[in-house]
Amino acid sequence: MSENISIANKIEAILYLKGKPLSISEIAEYARSDRATVEIGIMELMDNYARRETALEVVETGNSYSLQVRSEFHDLVQKLIPVELGIAPLRTLAAIALNNPIMQSELINLRGSGAYDHVKELVEAGFVRKKKDGDSRSYTLHITAKFHQYFQIEQLPQILVTQKEQQLELQLEADESGDPEDAAQT
Repeated sequence: MSENISIANKIEAILYLKGKPLSISEIAEYARSDRATVEIGIMELMDNYARRETALEVVETGNSYSLQVRSEFHDLVQKLIPVELGIAPLRTLAAIALNNPIMQSELINLRGSGAYDHVKELVEAGFVRKKKDGDSRSYTLHITAKFHQYFQIEQLPQILVTQKEQQLELQLEADESGDPEDAAQT
């Protein structure tokens, strides 16, 4: 690196290129500088961003620093950057969508205890909304408008709703008859 580049500019480039929070030690190593100089450079960089009207900011989280988009632009970021979900959270999202609304406890029965983490991820991504269900300890989960927008689904096909209703009717009939064979078919 050129010697006449300020430490603040070096740090800015490092934070931008790494794209993740870095400790003072990590920044110092990348900048080939000592910790004290990096600390001064970080403060200068943070001050520069605080004074400018920019979409970016330098944020301290714990003992790390990162360059990120300001929180005011969160909605824009959510629209522009596609959400990357793994297979398991996608399957959990599908279960929620097909049973919308669904009690979280019922979802856990369907998908297993890993679904707690999936629900958290889906809520953070904006695809699912959690609502405390009265006196119950469980939550009701609903898909959001973002789900419909992101997956370009106006509404779920009526055939899926009809199949769900038929399954519920068969289950009720089996429960009423008490016939174990009927219950096993559902």
